[in-house]
Amino acid sequence: MTIDFNTAVSAYKEAAASVSGAAGGVTPPGQSDGSFVNMVKDSLGSAMEINRHAEQVTMARIAGEASTMDVVTAVASAQHTLETVVAVRDKVLQAYQEVLRMPI
Repeated sequence: MTIDFNTAVSAYKEAAASVSGAAGGVTPPGQSDGSFVNMVKDSLGSAMEINRHAEQVTMARIAGEASTMDVVTAVASAQHTLETVVAVRDKVLQAYQEVLRMPI
């Protein structure tokens, strides 16, 4: 089964339009032009902020300014975020390797 490039692009545009239409036409925060690169940058920036927050809450607990529950919640959120980033990275690498194995 072969799919030409233009068909794939038009299918992607239709899917993106249906998703943005389902969301009420609301643009996600920090994503003005809707490009994939910006989405990835925003997602990684958000992941880094979650990890920084966990570090700050941990340091606040050491200083006696935060509760243990806040630390546990922040660290669990950071752990979940890291696991998600690693899973996405693994899928991207797997897709890249699959593309490399494709015959020319």
